[in-house]
Amino acid sequence: MHALNAGYDLPSLLIPFRLATEAADLGLWMYSPQGDRLEWLGGAPALVALVPDSTMPLSRVISAVHPDDREAFRQLLRSASIQQSPWVRLRHLTPQDGWHQLALQTRRLQLGYGGPERIFVVVRDDTKQEKRKQKEQAALAAERRRARDIADFSSALITAATEQELQQVVLTRLAATFGAYGALLALVDEDRLHVSTDAGIAMREVQALHGLRLSHPSPLPEAIRTGRPQFVRNRKHHSHRWPHGPFPRLDRLGSDYSISVTPLSETSDQPLGAWGMVYDSGYLPPVDERTLMGTLADLAGQALRRIRLQQARVELATALQQTMLPTLPEHLPGLEVAARYRPSRDGLDIGGDWYDAFVMPDGAIALEIGDVQGHDVDAAAFMGQVRLSMRLIADQEPDPATVLTRTNELLGTTDVARFASCTLLYVDPRDGRVTGASAGHVPLLCAHRDGSYEVRELPGGPVLGVVAGIKYREETFTLDEDTALVMVTDGVVEGPGLTLDAGLERAGTLAAQAVHDGLNMEETADRILDAAVAVDHLDDVAVLVLRRT
Repeated sequence: MHALNAGYDLPSLLIPFRLATEAADLGLWMYSPQGDRLEWLGGAPALVALVPDSTMPLSRVISAVHPDDREAFRQLLRSASIQQSPWVRLRHLTPQDGWHQLALQTRRLQLGYGGPERIFVVVRDDTKQEKRKQKEQAALAAERRRARDIADFSSALITAATEQELQQVVLTRLAATFGAYGALLALVDEDRLHVSTDAGIAMREVQALHGLRLSHPSPLPEAIRTGRPQFVRNRKHHSHRWPHGPFPRLDRLGSDYSISVTPLSETSDQPLGAWGMVYDSGYLPPVDERTLMGTLADLAGQALRRIRLQQARVELATALQQTMLPTLPEHLPGLEVAARYRPSRDGLDIGGDWYDAFVMPDGAIALEIGDVQGHDVDAAAFMGQVRLSMRLIADQEPDPATVLTRTNELLGTTDVARFASCTLLYVDPRDGRVTGASAGHVPLLCAHRDGSYEVRELPGGPVLGVVAGIKYREETFTLDEDTALVMVTDGVVEGPGLTLDAGLERAGTLAAQAVHDGLNMEETADRILDAAVAVDHLDDVAVLVLRRT
């Protein structure tokens, strides 16, 4: 350009610029700083809409630029140099089709030898590309969100601990995950369907489905019976396929809509149930979505089987444990006694804590409390063996230490790899004499009427069932009439955030305050147990309290 004479034909010098920008699908402005005007040199036909006139004042061009981008445009023109500038993005408004996303570059050139300097502005319209990019980003974000929702759905199904939790997971997440208007869950209960619904379907609208037999000719029972998903395109399709099956009217959707029904188990398994969703009339879920529905339904079925198996196990174990725990005698001469027991984790686990109270042949009252290692059916069974063994041995032995010694010898002859801690007391209600021994159990608490308490650690030895040949020791003391003895298992006085010393202090303070307030032993036991449960105990707990009357 510098070798050409600008005096001959200046417009001809611009022809290569026009041809190049049009071939590159770009547009070209030429800016004259002295005249403060922009001249449109042409380019891609799609860019013509940006420029209503071929020559315009700079102010008019700037007025069509988005207010937030105007300063960047001015700076681009001011800083134009003989080197090509980086692309600058801005928004430009056209009267015909609204905002365009433009990218601009500038370069300062001298037109011919001795010719004028001009700033050339190369224009690229990224509107379609930007919209496509935004659409792709939105689709990607939606897919990621859907994947996250499905992962959360799966995780919630896996961690559901009860049928009620599983039902809540399904009915709060199912319709949203698959873009349905509403969802229902049907579980089999003694060959009949028990139906529940989410917010998208009113229960009264599907009342006709509740209580249907599995043999009923309609989509929901058929899917459960056969283990095959069922898809109903509309009312007409339903009437043709299942003429005797109910097709309820949903007020929100009117008389016509489509239904998908996915069973929770295959036909070879015991029928569990199915879930259903409603859509616009004629909708049929695509194959990949149906596959995902089936996968999640299988996961829900597995969770339901696990929950029911666990529930059956807990009921069996709890029944076993309750038979192992004694009913305290209604009347123990000279003593007021109360006992409490609560399993760990609100009844979802069982343990080996136990207590017992019975009258000895000489008239003394035997009181024992203990804790077997573990939280399962075996622990409950072992607990029953230990308790019954101690009762039988105590009927023949005159002192607690000997009972513990013989029980430890007996447990050493068994093949059960478990151990137990225990405290055993003989109480003479006539004079308050107490003889006690401990096998690795937590100390006693003595609560007085004046509101004070003391911790009494009995002599004895290690836990039962570990070390052979141990001779346990005992101690005798007097129980005053204004004092209550508190016997607890370690779940009462120990926990994740509770040390033994702090737990004993808390239980002792509660017991002493209860005695000072004149509460009976039943109320005292409740107060101690409730405090243990309130600190989120992880172990099962037992409390045995007594007072001379």
